[in-house]
Amino acid sequence: MNAVRSAMAEAIARHYFGKSIYVQSAGARKSEADGFTASILSEIGIDGSKHKPRTLEELEEWEGLNFDLIISLSPEAHHAALELTRTIAAEVEYWPTPDPTITQGSREQVLDAYRNIRDGLMYRIRLRLKQGSSKGPDHGEGA
Repeated sequence: MNAVRSAMAEAIARHYFGKSIYVQSAGARKSEADGFTASILSEIGIDGSKHKPRTLEELEEWEGLNFDLIISLSPEAHHAALELTRTIAAEVEYWPTPDPTITQGSREQVLDAYRNIRDGLMYRIRLRLKQGSSKGPDHGEGA
């Protein structure tokens, strides 16, 4: 699905790197937007409320799959990314990222799980994509 981890990653990459890199996210399965994701992104000044979850198939139909790098965050997404490399020449990286939607507990405990994922993704994205950045990895919130 493309509502939590990959939506966070897309929003973070767009925030820090703007138009200096082309960023899109898609999921292996269809899903609905996740309110906790938009909430924890807004805490650091990123508007995630406009994200519309989409599948890989929808992304391909919408604008094609012209990527140099595909970063997958779940085993299912990684499998789908590897399948894509049969027809496109793209590097694939797997960043195993826990699913915060399975967290149980109070609202604050669930939000903390989302924040942990957000902060981990922010650190990795800024480190991996810092070359060619218009804002640079040291602009804005720290990871």
